[in-house]
Amino acid sequence: MTTRRSISIAAWSLLLPVALWVTSLPDNTVSAENKKTVLEHADQIEGGEVASPSGAVTPYRSAVGNVKFLHGETILQCDRATDWPDSERIDLTGHIIIKDKTLETRGDRGVYHTGREAGELWGNFRGRVIDDSLTVKSARATFDQKKNELWLFDDAVAWQLGRQLSGDSIRVQVREIAGKKRVDEIQVFGHAFLAVRDTLSSSPALHDQLSGRQLTANLDENSRLKKVVAIKKARSLYHIYDDKNQPSGVNLTSGDRIRMFFVDGKLDRILTTGGALGKEYPNYMRNDPEINLPGFRLRDKEKPVFEQR
Repeated sequence: MTTRRSISIAAWSLLLPVALWVTSLPDNTVSAENKKTVLEHADQIEGGEVASPSGAVTPYRSAVGNVKFLHGETILQCDRATDWPDSERIDLTGHIIIKDKTLETRGDRGVYHTGREAGELWGNFRGRVIDDSLTVKSARATFDQKKNELWLFDDAVAWQLGRQLSGDSIRVQVREIAGKKRVDEIQVFGHAFLAVRDTLSSSPALHDQLSGRQLTANLDENSRLKKVVAIKKARSLYHIYDDKNQPSGVNLTSGDRIRMFFVDGKLDRILTTGGALGKEYPNYMRNDPEINLPGFRLRDKEKPVFEQR
């Protein structure tokens, strides 16, 4: 039978719980890479020991109510947090916000690994790259602050500068450019789809489209598309214009691999290899939703809005 011994301390004085938490943590300042985890606020603190299924007694500490931790430059906020000192792990529950100078992530449940500076979040996951326009959502996600990498799983969607990417999973890679962290590459796996706003169309708004089992998008220093590659049952649909920028039709292409190249963020050319097939729709069909690629669905109403807590 699982047994539990605990203490509960009402946080009538904020200084008391902070001091208790910090002094009971191991000193991680030996290396410049190691950082202390400091509890800045909690309405209540609980602590004690829990008997594990093996019978071993495991110590724990929990902070409850308006919880806020500092771990180096990372801020962790939630309704409840349980720290397992022996495993460098903090379990988080309720209204979770994990934020550093690069990335802000939110979810219902999660784990933060203090040693690896990485974590997982489940339930209504939302995220954004702070110095970029990218916002994302999915059912669950993992992030690695040292690698500047974010993975989205289960119905993943990303929005950025007039474009939408979606798929079963999405990987976002960030790199530093002129002192700011910006998205460098986005990979989409499973039912991969890209919809890019056609800037020459007015009303209704039209979107160039690209789909495949896997998609890789590379971006420039201004977060504009440079190249996008779709592989395995790749399809593209893009709107054609004459030399006076007047609409002249819509092109549909399929193949094993489709590469889209962009100049200053605008579609410049397309290359298709492996069983290439093409079709051109007349201009009067450009607004017909029936010609959109299978799976095309704009999801702007689902785009997360980030408010300060």
